[in-house]
Amino acid sequence: MKQISTIGLDLAKNVFQIHGADAEGAPIFNRKLRRAELLGFFEKLPPCLVGLEACGGSHYWAREIAALGHDVRLIPPIYVKPFVKRGKTDDADAEAISEAVTRKTMRFVPIKSADQQAAAMVLRTRALLIRQQTQAINALRGHLSELGVIAALGTAKVAALIEIVRDEEDVCLPKAARLALAEIADQIEALTRQIDKLERGIVGEAKRDEDMRRLTTIPGVGAITAASVKALIPDPDGFKSGRHFAAWLGLTPKPHSSGGKERLGGISKMGNPTLRSLLVCGATSVLRRVKGNDKAPRWLVALLARRPFKVVAIALANKMARIIWALLTKGGTYRNTGAASGAAHACAE
Repeated sequence: MKQISTIGLDLAKNVFQIHGADAEGAPIFNRKLRRAELLGFFEKLPPCLVGLEACGGSHYWAREIAALGHDVRLIPPIYVKPFVKRGKTDDADAEAISEAVTRKTMRFVPIKSADQQAAAMVLRTRALLIRQQTQAINALRGHLSELGVIAALGTAKVAALIEIVRDEEDVCLPKAARLALAEIADQIEALTRQIDKLERGIVGEAKRDEDMRRLTTIPGVGAITAASVKALIPDPDGFKSGRHFAAWLGLTPKPHSSGGKERLGGISKMGNPTLRSLLVCGATSVLRRVKGNDKAPRWLVALLARRPFKVVAIALANKMARIIWALLTKGGTYRNTGAASGAAHACAE
C-alpha cells in the first residue's frame, strides 16, 4: 500500500469524510468516519499533511490533530471551491481539500488557541446582547407610540419611557399594556447590566495587555476595537504589509479590470465585517471632531473639503487599519505628526 502523504478532511458534526493521497497526489482512499473514530484514525497514521476548511469547529480539530504530530493547515472555503470538480458531495469536498492544501500559492488561516477563541466569544456575546437590547428598545418604543407616548431617539432616552411604564399613577396606559411593557423594561435593564459587565471585562483586559494598550493610542481605536483585533487577527505577520491587511478587511476598492483598462468599484467588503464596521465607526467619530479643531491633521481637513464625508471615513478607516498592522508587527506606539503629507506614523519606542 502506498504511503499516505496528504489528508483532506471534510468536517461535520457527527460523520466526517477523509480523502487520502500519496506524495504524487494520487488518491489512496476516500471514506467516512464517525466523530468518535476520528482522533483514533489520525493517531495510527504516520505524520502527514492534513487540510481542513476553516470554520467554527476547525480550530479545535486542528489543535487536536496537530498534537498527534501532523502538519495541519486551515484553508478558507472560498479557496477550496475551485478544486471541486463537479457537484456538491462530501467525497468531492474532501478530495478538493486534499488537492488545495498542497498548492504552493495557497493562503492558510492561522490556527487559533482556545484562549483566542474564548476572547472572540466574549465579543460575539456582547454583540448578541446589544442586538437583543436594540430589539427590546424598539419594541418598547413601538408599543408606546401606539398609545401616543413618544420619546426622543437614543438609548439614553429609554429611561424616561421605562419610568412611564412603571408609574402606577399614570392613567394613559391600560393595565394590560403596563403589565406586558414592564416585562420588556425589565429585559432592557437586565441586558444593559449584562453588556456593562462584559464591557468592563474587555476594558480591564485591554489595560493589562501590552498590545491592546498600544492600539488604543490610535485615534478612533478604543478597547472594543483593540480587543477585536487581538481576538480575530491571531497572526498579523501573515499579511505582507498594512495595505494587504486593509484589503483583507474590505476597505479597498473592488477591481473590475481587463484588457489594460483599470476599473475600481466601491469597497469590496471582504474579510471580517466586525472589524471593518468598528474601524469605520471609529473613523467617523474622529471626523466629527475635525471641524473647528486647530490640532486636526491638515491633510484630513483638506480631504474633507473636497470629498464626501463617508468616502473620507472609509479612507481614514483604511489608514487606521494600516497603522494597526504596523504597531502589531513592528512594535512602538502611535504618534500623530499632523504633517500636511497625511502620514500618521507608528514610531518605535
